[in-house]
Amino acid sequence: MSVRLSRRVQRVSLSANAAAKSRATELRDAGRDILDLTTGEPDFDTPEHIKQAAYKAIDGGATKYTPTPGVKKLREAIQRKLQRENRLDYALPSIVVGNGAKQIIFNAFASTLDEGDEVLVPVPYWPSFPDIVRVNGGEPLFIECGLEQGCKLTPQQLENSINARTRWLILNGPGNPSGAVYSEAELLALAEVLRRYPQVLVLLDELYEHIRFDGNPALSLLNVAPDLQSRTLLVGGVSKTYAMTGWRIGFGAGPKELTSAMTVIQSQSTSGASSVGQAAALAAFEGGLAFLPEQVQAYQQRRDLLVASLSEGDGLEVLTPEGGFFVFVRCAGLLGRIRPDGQRLKDDGDVVDYLLEQGVAGVAGSAYGLSPWFRLSIATATSSVIEAGRRIADACAQLRVEALA
Repeated sequence: MSVRLSRRVQRVSLSANAAAKSRATELRDAGRDILDLTTGEPDFDTPEHIKQAAYKAIDGGATKYTPTPGVKKLREAIQRKLQRENRLDYALPSIVVGNGAKQIIFNAFASTLDEGDEVLVPVPYWPSFPDIVRVNGGEPLFIECGLEQGCKLTPQQLENSINARTRWLILNGPGNPSGAVYSEAELLALAEVLRRYPQVLVLLDELYEHIRFDGNPALSLLNVAPDLQSRTLLVGGVSKTYAMTGWRIGFGAGPKELTSAMTVIQSQSTSGASSVGQAAALAAFEGGLAFLPEQVQAYQQRRDLLVASLSEGDGLEVLTPEGGFFVFVRCAGLLGRIRPDGQRLKDDGDVVDYLLEQGVAGVAGSAYGLSPWFRLSIATATSSVIEAGRRIADACAQLRVEALA
């Protein structure tokens, strides 16, 4: 007997990032020398004071169910964090905690999308965005933002894309996979368009807010357009800044009617997030960011090393990231070239497969809606980044240019 799957689940696919990571892990477990540059997971350990807070919570018996919208002390800490670091004020009912930022995004779309509603998704995008839209009955409307515009949405593109079915716009900064950061002027221009369409909600994914290479503090759309706060959901968490990917704590800050609906959705799926995870997140938000400059400096050094190596690779065009954990590379110049084994590179999937055989694991740009590109993570050891750049440059040099018959 076969299981009949819903049309909903057949509209989505396994995360491309997870698939690439799994493949790299399998090869390494089999004894292959693979440099894994697939995932945005900090190679730094969770700061000690955060781990100590988790131990203390366990010893103190804080291992029970938690309130669905989050422990009050944590939500208050998030409220203070938003005031202190983001210069934004939120009432406590407007803040909700979930099992990672991905659940916050899922709950938001589950609370607001009806069949046929559209969500504007700038390309390249984090792969979960369109699939979370689809599984909740919506339709992603893709807006290609290529190399010539720094992988950033323009006001004219936004204006041209909004229609009667538009429900949300997603803005991700610093971008994943691009590393793009919107300037104050660029955010102001987008805000001017959004003001003409009050029915459009805005989702701000700012998980990488503090991983910036320009030395400036985090800048949000809401800092330049506070009048949009009443229809914006700000999504944050502890995974990137505090190296807490496995703790699974994210938060959303937005209109009370939205966060209340998100709480209802969460109450019927996972209920409240982990008690121990929330205790650790409380320590994170209350413990300051003194550890962060050293880590950001390390990410920037890795970025510079990898960009320099890849810029020497014949056939590659590199978008220098302004923040985040990734370097996004256009590889159109490699297509049509011949590998040493005689196979021709036809698309970015072929390029990623070829690089994997040379011992470097990345993710094809098609996973992010933009081809032919590939993404490499700099959230790994500096020595691995240096060696990956060397291997990729060497792999490009081994390709033959041969005219198609």
